[in-house]
Amino acid sequence: MKTIDTYLHKKILVLGLAKSGVGAASLLQKLGAFVTVNDYKPLSENPEAQGLLEQGITVICGGHPIELLDEGFELIVKNPGIPYHNPMVEGAVQRGIPVITEVELAYQISEAPFIGITGTNGKTTTTTLVFEMLDAGNKKPLIAGNIGTVASEVVQKANSSNQIVIELSSFQLMGIESFKPHIAILTNIYDAHLDYHGTKIEYVKAKANITKNQTKDDFFIVNVEQEEVLEVARQSQAQIIPFSAKRILDYGAFVQDGWVLFNEEQIMKMEDIRLPGAHNLENILSAVAAAKLSGVSNKAIFQVLSTFTGVKHRLQFIKEVQGRKFYNDSKATNILATKNALAAFNGPTILLAGGLDRGNEFDELIPSFQNVKAIITFGQTAEKMEKAAELAGIKIIKRVDNVKTAVPLAYQLSDPDDVILLSPACASWDQFKTFEVRGDIFIEAVHMLK
Repeated sequence: MKTIDTYLHKKILVLGLAKSGVGAASLLQKLGAFVTVNDYKPLSENPEAQGLLEQGITVICGGHPIELLDEGFELIVKNPGIPYHNPMVEGAVQRGIPVITEVELAYQISEAPFIGITGTNGKTTTTTLVFEMLDAGNKKPLIAGNIGTVASEVVQKANSSNQIVIELSSFQLMGIESFKPHIAILTNIYDAHLDYHGTKIEYVKAKANITKNQTKDDFFIVNVEQEEVLEVARQSQAQIIPFSAKRILDYGAFVQDGWVLFNEEQIMKMEDIRLPGAHNLENILSAVAAAKLSGVSNKAIFQVLSTFTGVKHRLQFIKEVQGRKFYNDSKATNILATKNALAAFNGPTILLAGGLDRGNEFDELIPSFQNVKAIITFGQTAEKMEKAAELAGIKIIKRVDNVKTAVPLAYQLSDPDDVILLSPACASWDQFKTFEVRGDIFIEAVHMLK
């Protein structure tokens, strides 16, 4: 951790808590700032705020009083989930108060270089793969961001011999000033979070921030199959490293004659990769590029890719029961994710799907149902999912109350060599607090099968 006096005796407001807010507030206090925390949740229901209060940090809870901005703050560190059209954030901008996110603060004190991963889909899997490859290659990586400990805590333990592998959302990237990963990955760009960003143009701009401070000494790994990604790459000053799962490239990461290649070097055979799915091949290729740029050996990469079966809740292999393979893809909260999951399997599949009704139909899934022999629905969208299944000609369509009761029914309907796949194509909030809870219930039900 670098010793800096940037925030010494500065009056700083941390807006919104959760893990990033707690980490930022604690770090700023260590750096000598006068910290005030403001969180919407009442203090009595806010253990994070209570903990900061015990550290001697000023805490204001139960709302966001706009008059707080008139108390002379020199900086606001905003929770990424708070949108920029929030009155407190708009008020800060109008008053000329800089607004950053916690990852910017972490970067300023980090002795270790960053490998930053962003994109609409595949961030978590790619981040995990990069970390595992670097770890297998003895590169002393530390993992941070949305899937690990917040960056402001991780950097305090890091030194120049480490590399920090971090998953970055568009929300986090909107709040950076100097943040610069030595290696950046942009997996893909699809329509997402438009309620937060307003338009896709603004969403793409936020994603592009991952490379805005990179120089010719840095690397930007990009998916060349997407024009919007290529447009971001054209604006970058970094060395562009392409990857493609669809064609042979002159350099970068790609597939040829059944091998994964980086530049002209054969890394490993495709048949030895355990992680299923065409979309995961893109994640694998981008991770291989980052690992090779970091000096990881082919042996270490092979070690990871020949054993890695998926991040929890993301096309995660659970177990095989009497020849039936169970996969947990609870993170598939939209149609595209479920299409990708279904495309990962060539044999008969029993699909478990349904959840929160956001007003959309599921006709887009019909072409992906070609290997689905049965569908079991649940949640608010059960009827809509069944309608799409009927149009696709699926013969076996059943409805159950929830994921837990879907599992034994799926087993009853299945035969050896079938895949039983939870890939809901919907958010979980109609029945569960999070997609993780939904996935955990599925996993528990699978393990309870006799």
